[in-house]
Amino acid sequence: MNIFVSGGCKNGKSYYAQKTAADMARSLGKPLYYVATMEPHDAEDHARIKRHVAERDGWGFTTLEQPVKLTELLERSDVDTEGVFLLDSVTALLGNEMFDDSGNTDISAKERVAGDLRKFAHSTGNTIFVSDNIYGDAEEYDETTELYRRSLAAADRALAECCDRVVEITFGLPEIWK
Repeated sequence: MNIFVSGGCKNGKSYYAQKTAADMARSLGKPLYYVATMEPHDAEDHARIKRHVAERDGWGFTTLEQPVKLTELLERSDVDTEGVFLLDSVTALLGNEMFDDSGNTDISAKERVAGDLRKFAHSTGNTIFVSDNIYGDAEEYDETTELYRRSLAAADRALAECCDRVVEITFGLPEIWK
């Protein structure tokens, strides 16, 4: 079962997704993978990664660092595509694909990432995808930020369409939409 999990920052999405993935892997008797997409850029990023690693400790995850080119994981000999995957997060994956360290923006990332997410979901069949809901405010943003927000919305819609379940986490509580 593919599951799309979304919600606001620090609302418990990662913990919910980790528990769901671990339970799924245990019930299916499959390997459990954590697809880490964040490329740390500052102390806050490093702290978040450290917290997530500590939360996963002892749960049986094999961590796969894949900040870009998600579908390359499907070709690796050390990855069982019939396993259970937790991809955390779509938000970071898109940012990595869309922006480079020189400040360049790849506007084609929108379609590429949405397509890669669909392909990954169809190829694995047991993936929990985590994304941030960044659409709730009425702020007006610059053109680049709006491009990113629209691109993330496209990736999220692609996942909502191809996943068997869609869950929104608010204050640690899951709301199942599909």
